[in-house]
Order: sequence, then C-alpha cells, then structure tokens
Amino acid sequence: MYSEISYPTPTTAVLTITDAGPLNVLSTPVIKALTAQLGALAENAELHCLVLRGSGSRAFIAGADIKELATLTADSGRTFISALRDLCNAVRHFPVPVIVRLEGHTLGGGLELAMAGDLRIAADDAVVGMPEVKVGIPSVIHAAMMPAQIGSARAAWLLLTGENIPATQAQQWGLINECVPRDRLDARILEIAAGLAEIGPVVLRQQKRLLRRWERMGLDAAIDDSIAEFGEAFKTGEPQHHMNAFLERKNKRS
Repeated sequence: MYSEISYPTPTTAVLTITDAGPLNVLSTPVIKALTAQLGALAENAELHCLVLRGSGSRAFIAGADIKELATLTADSGRTFISALRDLCNAVRHFPVPVIVRLEGHTLGGGLELAMAGDLRIAADDAVVGMPEVKVGIPSVIHAAMMPAQIGSARAAWLLLTGENIPATQAQQWGLINECVPRDRLDARILEIAAGLAEIGPVVLRQQKRLLRRWERMGLDAAIDDSIAEFGEAFKTGEPQHHMNAFLERKNKRS
C-alpha cells in the first residue's frame, strides 16, 4: 500500500508512490509507509541507485494533504512535520544515490523530498514551487537546504512569494540537475542509473557518505576528513580493479 517497487535492473530499484490520489499528496499514512519502505530498501546491498517517482503524469508530489493539514493543532502539526522530516532524511541518508523523477507539479513537501535526493531529473514542462505561505504556513524542514543550494535571493523568491517556476528555470538556478523532453524522461533516468551501475558499489556508498558529512563540516575539516577516506578506498580492491581495467583499455588503443 502507498508504494510499489520494481527493478528494471538488479542494481536499480524504482520506488513509486501509489494510492495517494492523482497528485500523490503526502498524508500521514503515505509518509509513514514510504519511510518504512525506504528503510527496507536501504538493507539491499546489491543496489547502486534508487529512483523515486510518483504515479501518473500530473505530479511527482503536489505537496502535503491539505485536508489533513486543515485539521492540525500545534501539537499534531509538530508530529506531522516531524514525520515528513524523517521521510526526507530517509532519502538524504539512503546509502546509494537517489534519482528523483519530476513530472508535472512538484510542490511544497514534494519539493523538499526531491531536494533530499541526490539527482533531480525533470520533464522540461514540469513545474516546481513552495506555496506554503499562501495557505498560512511557513516552508520548513528541508526547505532550509534551499539557500545553500540556489542562493539566498532565489530561495527568498520561492519561499516568500509562494510562486511556482518552470523546471527549466529551476535547472538554471541549480535546483534541478537536468531537464529533458517528457517522452525521454524515463530513458534518460535509466541511462544515468546504468552509469551508476558501472561504478564500484563500495566507492559509490563512500562518496555519498562523504557528501552528507561535508554538509556538517567547515571546509578545512572536510578536506582533512577526506584524506582518511581516500586511504580506506584502497582496502576495498575497487581502485585497483577499475584503474587496471582503464590502463588495459588504454594500452589496447595505443
């Protein structure tokens, strides 16, 4: 319930949001189910990447369930938003790269969840926005990532006006990695997944851990931290395997 898992390849899982209405809105049951599913998928040591997507073409996620939000009190509001924070963190700290597929509208909590992913690939006619202020609530939790990702002026525009912007503009701002024609969206995502599948699984997970750690560190500490990780990589055998394969290919061409 609320999600389906498919495996287009043995190393790529696709988690699709289901049974959340035509706009894939985030209610408490949907949030809890997705968080649990992500926890289970995180235990799959064979994965090189996860694709997160909505059902249908109208939205990745068009925000939180307004019907539920309208009934919240101060206490239940904190409970709701804490659960959404936990869902976003399950994506942010998922052990392998998460590709978020954006089609139609991605709004509010849906955009926060997308920002928690590592790569955001959108249809070029998609729309994103943070409209919470228009319904009387601030954008919170992972909206806090926005100033660092796209700059304070652009973050202020989205968060204070509540206006939506085209995905192509969001790509120019650095909020989306790539926009492609809608009919190429799935093929492009699978191309990226195939590229990730060629990378050693240990180093892929190591690099994601470093990205998350660097977010909490100053620059000098992050640089020093990375030295030990560089050395650890050579214990896995992956550098030797991939570098020797590269040298063999180069020798054959010369």
